[in-house]
Amino acid sequence: MAYDDDVRQWRQNVEAALRGEESWLSLAGLFWLKPGENSMGSGQHNGILLPEGAAPEVAGNIEFDGNRAVFHSAPGVEARSGEDLIGSILLQPDISDSPTRIRLGDVAFMAVVRAGRWGVRVWNRKHPARDTFPGRRWYPIQDRWLRTARYERYDPPRSIMTENILGDSESAPCPGYVEFDLDGASARLLVTDADADGLFLIFADPTNGNTTYPAGRFLATGPVDGERVLLDFNRAYSPPCAFTPFATCPLPPIENRLPIPIEAGEMDTAAGGHE
Repeated sequence: MAYDDDVRQWRQNVEAALRGEESWLSLAGLFWLKPGENSMGSGQHNGILLPEGAAPEVAGNIEFDGNRAVFHSAPGVEARSGEDLIGSILLQPDISDSPTRIRLGDVAFMAVVRAGRWGVRVWNRKHPARDTFPGRRWYPIQDRWLRTARYERYDPPRSIMTENILGDSESAPCPGYVEFDLDGASARLLVTDADADGLFLIFADPTNGNTTYPAGRFLATGPVDGERVLLDFNRAYSPPCAFTPFATCPLPPIENRLPIPIEAGEMDTAAGGHE
């Protein structure tokens, strides 16, 4: 039962993370920047609309020239980057090593870049979804969904075309693939990311749109041992776009569509994310 207890604890941890102060459930908006000045605040006239009652009516603006974004706080508005009060600051986007996160009371925001487009992602610590979300749903834990796989590295890494939930397409590196037995047949999944902690995969299967999220699911492994890695489908989980319309989740590569239902891991909760 030690394995079952470990999986249950992992599931409790991802549930707690989903309900965090700046989590997917607390996302309150995603706004694409236009060249020039982009006004911010809770007033309806603003281009970047912040949650009413949680942010000033006029919070400031973001100047955008197509390659860089600078936030200017409005007079009298307390804006912080970390512990520092700021008036104006260059926003490092989420694809940088040190992205800039600005806090305005219970609201926070960050610049994001998707397929060359710049936007602003907004969180609200008091978002009602943090309390009203009914909870993640899971298939029962079953040992049969533990599969030992062989990890084949590409040298050099390949590039593959990927698409996200918004319909953006771009080239992305693919470090290799895993190959494993799937009920008597050989199956293969391309790996999206790999580091010392393990592999990250995005897959689709016939449960999508029935018992699991329509767009597919994510799976992270533990460290690779030589060429061997354990795929634990009991830990397959829904992408962030299952819980919010403001996520920009990558979709499974077309090669990562498994032929049989993977009745393991997270089930769909119909929680108001992307359709």
